[in-house]
Amino acid sequence: MAKGNQKRAGGRPRAQSLLEHYRPIEGVVDEMVDASGHPRPAWRSFIGAMDDLGAEALGQRFARADQYLRDAGVYYRVYDKAGANEREWPLAHVPLLIDEKEWAEISAGLVQRADLFETMLADIYGPNRLIEKGILPAGLIAASPEYLRPVVGVRPASGHFLHMVAFELGRGPDGRWWVLGDRTQAPSGAGFALENRVATTRALSDIYGELHVHRLAGFFRRFRDALNGMAKDSGGRVAILTPGPLNETYYEHAYIARYLGIMLLEGEDLTVSGGRLMVRTVSGLMPIGVLWRRLDAAFADPLELKPDSQIGTPGLVEAIRRGTVSAVNGLGSGLAETRALLSFLPRIARELHGEELKLPNIATWWCGQQAERDHVLANIDRMVVGPALSTRLAFEDDGATRLGSALSAGGRAELIARIEADGVGFVGQEAVTLSTTPVFAGGRLEPRPASLRVYLARTHEGWTVMPGGFARVGFSLDPTAMAMQRGGQAADVWVVSDRPVERETLLPQETDGFTRTMPGSLPSRAAENLTWLGRYIERSEDTVRVLRAYHVRLAETSDPEMPLLADIRDYLEPFGIEVETAIPLGLIGTLDSAVYSAGQIRDRFSPDGWLALKDLSKTIHKFAETVAPGDDATRAMTVMLRKLAGFSGLLHENMYRFTGWRFLEIGRRLERGIQIARTLARLTKADAPDGALDMMLEIGDSVMTHRRQYPVQSGRRTVIDLLALDPLNPRSILFQLERLKAEIGMLPSVGGEGHMSPAAKEILQLNTALAVMEPQDMTAKVLDDLAIQIGDLYNSLARAYFG
Repeated sequence: MAKGNQKRAGGRPRAQSLLEHYRPIEGVVDEMVDASGHPRPAWRSFIGAMDDLGAEALGQRFARADQYLRDAGVYYRVYDKAGANEREWPLAHVPLLIDEKEWAEISAGLVQRADLFETMLADIYGPNRLIEKGILPAGLIAASPEYLRPVVGVRPASGHFLHMVAFELGRGPDGRWWVLGDRTQAPSGAGFALENRVATTRALSDIYGELHVHRLAGFFRRFRDALNGMAKDSGGRVAILTPGPLNETYYEHAYIARYLGIMLLEGEDLTVSGGRLMVRTVSGLMPIGVLWRRLDAAFADPLELKPDSQIGTPGLVEAIRRGTVSAVNGLGSGLAETRALLSFLPRIARELHGEELKLPNIATWWCGQQAERDHVLANIDRMVVGPALSTRLAFEDDGATRLGSALSAGGRAELIARIEADGVGFVGQEAVTLSTTPVFAGGRLEPRPASLRVYLARTHEGWTVMPGGFARVGFSLDPTAMAMQRGGQAADVWVVSDRPVERETLLPQETDGFTRTMPGSLPSRAAENLTWLGRYIERSEDTVRVLRAYHVRLAETSDPEMPLLADIRDYLEPFGIEVETAIPLGLIGTLDSAVYSAGQIRDRFSPDGWLALKDLSKTIHKFAETVAPGDDATRAMTVMLRKLAGFSGLLHENMYRFTGWRFLEIGRRLERGIQIARTLARLTKADAPDGALDMMLEIGDSVMTHRRQYPVQSGRRTVIDLLALDPLNPRSILFQLERLKAEIGMLPSVGGEGHMSPAAKEILQLNTALAVMEPQDMTAKVLDDLAIQIGDLYNSLARAYFG
């Protein structure tokens, strides 16, 4: 790897170095270069390799990383005046490099801090000696919304309050790392750290391969094993509890669940029965032994905590109280994030562990004490002042935190008056200038302020530290622009060694035992969304086929009042399909509903499947703006059919034949049976317009099959025979009923072994009745009634499995 050589491989002149125009900010520590402008040891080889590639090649590589993130559907939900919007994951392409020796020091300080918080929480929710001795003010703890009285005195089933924590670090002008904030509630970002690593190494695979960078997979494997061990002890399953798809980090929840093979649940999926936390599955209630919650504790149980919560599970606190489920992290652990507690931690460390903090937090003064309040008021110009009970970092607060030196005279006087009147509500913190790390912008490297988030997980061996994490990097030199909601970026973090590192993976060792998850653990909500996904996709395909047949004839005749076209318009109108528009809103809405259903089960959806579905949605919305009726619409519908077929084929060929696949397949077959029956009833009725039978065969994709099967005679009866009664035609109604009978028969029993479910009985009766019918018996009314009966099958399934 090049280190300052003057020529590239092959004798070509070396491109201009990326460091030649890099200008560190005066008085600020830069992570990449030292005070003299020379690369730090961990960066030397990296910079040499970047220079060898050159700015143009780097730009192309970074564009590929961005494309990977788009293809994988990585997003972050941003809330602004326009509402909630999905923002593409903002990768800062240049990783932050840290030497493993320095990382070892950081890790030791954070392990000490995690242990301290564990002991502190156990005391606050237990004997309360810190308050008894006056080390912690009782009023401060009692006033915090994160102090949960219903769990006071409750010892966690696992024996620990904390299992996964994160700490936000910043390097100050003195070169030392300081803790800016603590994440003990439900720390986010670990999944994004994985995606950062994948995207960055795709762009810089050769550089990554040459450097000795510690891998991340071992961290997740050890934590997964710890969770599974806890669940085994409790006789239940491991699940991740998410607030749902509207949460800003929902993508990460789904990604981690898929990566670790853990169920992703929402509050409505759970119930408490007999003091145990249970998940509603298609096989009935099943116990949950470990709940890795990704929502704030106050929302977890509307019965005992926040009564207006719509995303919690009534009775969860009681299950925790009984010790039948372990919460990761324990309810009430968010208290440790309180900003004012930072001012007491040094003394708490001495009291509980008899030692000083190895990694100090940012200097903090709680204004509820006279001496501390006087200090803040006397030094307000070099302070950051904010809410004492806030759990956000200073640069994350939306206007609630003020930089004293930036205040006007009036603003300064107002803040001082508020502190004097209500000191307990404020903390002052030292205004720290953060170090900078390079970003690639406009073909060159530029410094940006950065903070580092580091993750720790409790395993069988104790705390393990993720060898990396992610760095939040400012979009500009303004440190408040680091917050993800304000346009900040995220960079991968490489912990670099001077010798080869272990190549860890998530896979078990060959000598490890394994278990195969048995069918039936599919949550009811997931089964319902899979069923509707199948229905929406099939409904979209049927609508597209009808519209294509319509526009083909419109292009041929240019007469929209042609009887057959008028009949199709009348047929489609009740379903919200307005053919006057080339791409009806009803069709767009159906595909959007498919995307919504799939979005509810992202953890069970492959990235390829999601990409294909999003491409379908993008295509139909684009066509809505550009396509005209007639030939143009015909071509557009053909494109949509190909993409729909590709998506369906992707699911059919790649999806594991598990309970979830069965519900998806049932949804497809239900909808296809309904649509074929309805369309047949319309186009084969006695007074159907001329050309109706040909259109029906075209819609049913059976023109060539009909010609082969009925070369001499053709007419209404042959069309009905092929599209209603032929068990070998994948477009026929009977074929759908045969498939439904098989798939419903394979679903978990709901009436006890040996008993047929109501849905199984109904499909058997329907299938038998249709199998013995003759084409002449299939009147329009019979077909319409059949469509209704097939639709009623869904209601029976819903009552049995989705309730």
